[in-house]
Amino acid sequence: MDKVNLVNAFSRFTEQWTPKVVGALNGQHVKLAKVQGEFLWHRHADEDELFLVIKGTLTIHLRDRAVTLHEGEFFIVPKGVEHKPVAEAEAHVLLFEPASTAHTGTVVSERTVTDQTWL
Repeated sequence: MDKVNLVNAFSRFTEQWTPKVVGALNGQHVKLAKVQGEFLWHRHADEDELFLVIKGTLTIHLRDRAVTLHEGEFFIVPKGVEHKPVAEAEAHVLLFEPASTAHTGTVVSERTVTDQTWL
């Protein structure tokens, strides 16, 4: 495994809401995603999910509140908690979650990504 330069890694793709795997450890994936606009409400029944904002601002809507993350801040969505990420302008996000985590949980839509693309 080589070191990962996040600026370089983010420059290698343009797709939004399509996480790219950049590392793996102990059954977990480290993923990068560019996001803008609203995602969909979904939950991961058995997996926690960490969102770390590298660039921009991301708001994670929960059913009882919204958590706004700025650059350098992270939030962990506990397993089973329904959430909807939203970014008014493009944001760059690092995700840390079990490798088995389905992109949109049990919700399937045209935005669901099923392949785990590695950069």
